[in-house]
Amino acid sequence: QVQLVESGGGLVQAGGSLRLSCAASGLTFSSIAMGWFRQAPGKEREFVAVIRRSPGRTDYGDSVKGRFSISRDNAKNTAYLEMNSLKPEDTAVYYCGGRVDNGQIFERPVGRMDYWGKGTLVTVSS
Repeated sequence: QVQLVESGGGLVQAGGSLRLSCAASGLTFSSIAMGWFRQAPGKEREFVAVIRRSPGRTDYGDSVKGRFSISRDNAKNTAYLEMNSLKPEDTAVYYCGGRVDNGQIFERPVGRMDYWGKGTLVTVSS
């Protein structure tokens, strides 16, 4: 079955950086758009970033533009989220998601995914 497993979360000081990974299995990774979302306590899930299948167009949520970068390695079936200049308000559980990508137009912000990981906690201290 499809599995998405996030890793790389942890505690970091404001201004610091973290790199999250999402390892996928049970699917044709190169045909899947991969996304990152986050949910802070008491708040709704928020779109962070998405990367489409090749050629790998990307899109970002307004709150992370210029600070976060999404990438993918199809040979490793893994997506990444590089997070820089972290702020306390970036504290959340970060989830990766996968969505079948047939070249269709995605809604903005991206919301629907076909597969989800269980999340990894990122805590940014002030």
